[in-house]
Amino acid sequence: MLNADKGRSAAALDGGKLRVGVAQARFNEGVTTALAGACLDELAALGVRRENIVHVTVPGALEVPLALQHMARSGRFDALIALGCIIRGETYHFELVANESGDGVTRVMLDSGLPVANAILTTENIEQAVARQTDKGRDAARVAVEMALLKEQLA
Repeated sequence: MLNADKGRSAAALDGGKLRVGVAQARFNEGVTTALAGACLDELAALGVRRENIVHVTVPGALEVPLALQHMARSGRFDALIALGCIIRGETYHFELVANESGDGVTRVMLDSGLPVANAILTTENIEQAVARQTDKGRDAARVAVEMALLKEQLA
């Protein structure tokens, strides 16, 4: 929800020791590039070093989970981030892509035990996507760092 009260993290987020993988869909590239820019800027603001970030692009949202799965299996990452944009059209395809990509991202997270921040936007139109692209990109970075640090704390 746009302008939602997301609460505050109980701890300061320091991503200085983290390794983060980012998989970005190219479909609706203007939006996903803005998502990625905001995400990468926020990761830097949280202390994640550029050399500890691997950023790949894939054709669309359905391909994001496979890229994340390979990243997870590599053992090189503390957290992963999914970026994409699915805009409702005139057919059922929107629901298929939204549901399957979301399920795939969640499966990667649960199967691997790695935190995966899901910032694959699902909107009714391009205006909604553009309105959310910066905040959701930042949110994804914060979620990935916070959950990686929590996982480390709970281990």
